[in-house]
Amino acid sequence: MGEHTNERIMLEALLRRSIERGELTVHYQPQVDLLTGKLVGMEALLRWNNPQLGKVSPLRFIPIAEESGYISAMGEWVLRTACQQLKEWDTCAFNVPNVSVNLSVKQLEHSDIIDIVSRILEETGLPSSRLELEVTESAIMNNQRALGNLDGLRALGIVLSVDDFGTGYSSLSYLRRLPVQKLKIDRSFVSKVTAEPSREAIVRAIIAMADALGLRTIAEGVESESEAQFLLQEGCQHAQGYLFSHPLPPDELLAHWRFKL
Repeated sequence: MGEHTNERIMLEALLRRSIERGELTVHYQPQVDLLTGKLVGMEALLRWNNPQLGKVSPLRFIPIAEESGYISAMGEWVLRTACQQLKEWDTCAFNVPNVSVNLSVKQLEHSDIIDIVSRILEETGLPSSRLELEVTESAIMNNQRALGNLDGLRALGIVLSVDDFGTGYSSLSYLRRLPVQKLKIDRSFVSKVTAEPSREAIVRAIIAMADALGLRTIAEGVESESEAQFLLQEGCQHAQGYLFSHPLPPDELLAHWRFKL
C-alpha cells in the first residue's frame, strides 16, 4: 500500500506539470461510415509521454487525474487542441467532418463547462455542429447538475453521445430524456460479436433501441470484416477500430487519410 501511495503521489506531481512541459499530445482515431467507408469524424485521445516514465498508459494516469481534479485542466487542453486541429486540417484541404472529445464527470459537473466550451469554439472558430462530446452513463445518471449542463451544451448546437453504452447503469428511463443524439456501442460487446450469440443479441438490442429512439449508433473496437458486416446488416451506421486505423498523431493521419475522403 505504501508503494502504491508513493507511486500515485509521484504520478500526480509529474502529471500536474505535463501541460506546461509539452508532454501531452492528442492522437486521433478515424470514424467511418460502414456503408460507404468514408471518413465521418475523429475521436481525440489523450497521450502522455514523460521523460522520466516514458509513454504512460491512459488507464494509469486518467484515474489519477480524475481523483486529483486535474482532469478539468487536461480536458480543457484536449478540447482546445482538438478544435484547433480540425481548423488546421481545413487549411490543408483535409476536411474532417467533426471531432469527438470525451468529457469526464468532473468536467460535466463543473459550473463553468458551458462557458468553457463556448469560449473554445469562439477562440478556434470551429462551428459547434462539428464538435461531438462523449459522456459515460455513470457521469449522467442521477446527476442533476450534469444533466443540466448537457442541456446547455446541446443548446450550443453540439452533438452529444453516450460512450461505452451498455456497461454502466443503462437506465432506459433516463436515456429517453437525455439530450443526446448518438449511442456508442462498447468494444466489449463488439469484439468477436459474430462468435457469441449473447453478444449478437445485446448489440442487436442496442441498435434496435437506438433506432426506435431516433438515435444514431457508432460501434467502437471493430477489428474484423465479419464484425463490420454484422454491424452494417443490423443497422449500425458508423464504426471505429483497428480494422480501419489505430489512433495516430495528426501528421500521420493527414498522410494516410487525406486522399481517402
